[in-house]
Amino acid sequence: MKSISLKLNEPVFQEMEKILENVQVSRNKYINEAIEYYNALQDRFLLEKQLLQESAMVSEDSMAVLHEFEAIEDEW
Repeated sequence: MKSISLKLNEPVFQEMEKILENVQVSRNKYINEAIEYYNALQDRFLLEKQLLQESAMVSEDSMAVLHEFEAIEDEW
């Protein structure tokens, strides 16, 4: 496990403290779970961006193949 120094904005810290009073979770666990959640969210955004880029690349090829099939169909 790594130790880090963390500076939080006062409103963020106060909100976290208020929540921690009600959820009965240690501050360390709460922050770890929050970062884990945020990392997963960012991974999803990055994956979505990658899929959109790859889909756009495949789309061009798919349209070219479709036009070729239509040309063959027209010849029949």
